Amino acid sequence: MSAQISTDAAWRRLHERASAPYRKAGKFAWHFARGKLGRDPVFRGLVERGLIGRSRARVVDIGCGQGLFVSLLSAMSAMQAQPGEWPATWPATPGSASYTGVELMPKDVARAEASVGHLQPTPRFVCGDMCTTELPACDLVVILDVLHYVDLGAQEGVLRRVREALQPGGRLLLRVGDADSRRGFAISQLVDRTVTRIRGHQVSPTWGRPLKDWKALLERLGFTVESIPMSEGTPFANVLLVADLKDSR
Repeated sequence: MSAQISTDAAWRRLHERASAPYRKAGKFAWHFARGKLGRDPVFRGLVERGLIGRSRARVVDIGCGQGLFVSLLSAMSAMQAQPGEWPATWPATPGSASYTGVELMPKDVARAEASVGHLQPTPRFVCGDMCTTELPACDLVVILDVLHYVDLGAQEGVLRRVREALQPGGRLLLRVGDADSRRGFAISQLVDRTVTRIRGHQVSPTWGRPLKDWKALLERLGFTVESIPMSEGTPFANVLLVADLKDSR
């Protein structure tokens, strides 16, 4: 029997595998992938907490950027197929996920297609507005740090469309900033605007909500909600909302 890999060693290997495809799209895409996957606690948090789930094989990623999440899914699948590479304490993830990424910015879509468009099953990237783009039937929707780019009414509209696309047993993973944590929320907004400029995009107004209001909205839409702080090691006020669709709509 082979020795079990440690979680830290496994994460380093997963980080390298998920970042590697972005070399094809140039230095910016590769360095962004390495930095984001390595420094943002949400990615390792999703893996170690088992929040993706083995059976949730139809994934929609709203605000997908250059497709980091599908690269992570592919790298996780490859590691689980190799004896001794996946820690026993890490829950399994889908062996083969159908993936649709929705992204407004054409430059990000181009980087995604150049980097991870070759993965199997072939990911589908849609350059479109999350408020209007048709969402396919799915088991898991991921929205990380995106909804604050549209106003409060549009946020609810997106979440209603997510609810309709999710199938029974479906889950939404939604990371938001808690506007009640004023200092952390302000810092996150400042950094967000800076990164937006670096990525070559125009900075737009943003709209936040207190955590209790996010939870109340999701519950009103038919979700059960768990909130998990998700800004460890950063000065932000980010919270991951794990929203499971109730059986009845």
